[in-house]
Amino acid sequence: MSANALYPLKLRPTLHTKIWGGRRLNTLMGKLLPSSELYGESWELHDTATIANGPLRGTCLGDLAQELGAELLGSGNDPEDGFPLLAKLIDATEWLSIQAHPNDEQARQLEGDPRGKSEAWVVLHAEAGAKLVIGLRTGMTREGMAEAIRRNRLAELLVYVEVKAGDVLFIPANTIHALGPGLLIYEIQQSSDVTYRLYDWGRLGLDGQPRELHIDKGLQVANLESLPRVQQPKNDLLVNCEYFRAWRHELTERGFAIETNGRFQSLTCIAGICLVEVPGHEAIELSLGETGLIPACFDSFSIRGAGTILRSSQR
Repeated sequence: MSANALYPLKLRPTLHTKIWGGRRLNTLMGKLLPSSELYGESWELHDTATIANGPLRGTCLGDLAQELGAELLGSGNDPEDGFPLLAKLIDATEWLSIQAHPNDEQARQLEGDPRGKSEAWVVLHAEAGAKLVIGLRTGMTREGMAEAIRRNRLAELLVYVEVKAGDVLFIPANTIHALGPGLLIYEIQQSSDVTYRLYDWGRLGLDGQPRELHIDKGLQVANLESLPRVQQPKNDLLVNCEYFRAWRHELTERGFAIETNGRFQSLTCIAGICLVEVPGHEAIELSLGETGLIPACFDSFSIRGAGTILRSSQR
């Protein structure tokens, strides 16, 4: 397949049921959920997402990356490692497990995986009193943490932070963290599913069995020295780390152009409607809850409309 076959892509996400999920992906983000089950995640940008428009309709993003490589992904990415970023919408109606993720080196050593997992959360909706976990209390040792897990008392040692819509939290790899009930968030992360679950509130999984914990590896990677900080950014740039950047754009009908700098651009509409245009190609319209992708081979694109877009790209 030639890179000339590329154009602005609309993506169809993959939906995931979760023991802690709900129905807000439908009620707040306009997604059609295929059953009455509890849905916790919508994987908007991922190898498993499929193209929803144009001649490539029905093609998996991962397959397209294998065929076109840098034309889709940009330079410096190995298509064999899969799409480098993962964007999700997450609906939490109960606490998610307390967990930590390895960094790149630890992921290679412990799992043989090409990348670790740093991530960022953008709070889209928060019920009154909704909270996050951002780590453990100051002074905690690994031995003390292990003992608290054995005694089922880790929850007493966690640092909780109340959040509201618009808050942003960057979560470097190794951070002990969890989403609390009453939250709908946008997550952008390194595309890795390596999660070390340290504590799961004593509940059972969808199969009726206790969910697996990964205490030994979790203790190896957990950061006990520092805590991330919840922020309410004052400008468009929300996150700027070594792996990705994320912006929030309030749109107008006049619109504006964006240079890609050779990086693919993920666009998720979180309010209203957005029109995405690349010269010489048919425009795509993104409404609430929809995600588009501008391949790396395009130098620029423009967005306009009446709504709000979250845009993410590699650093």
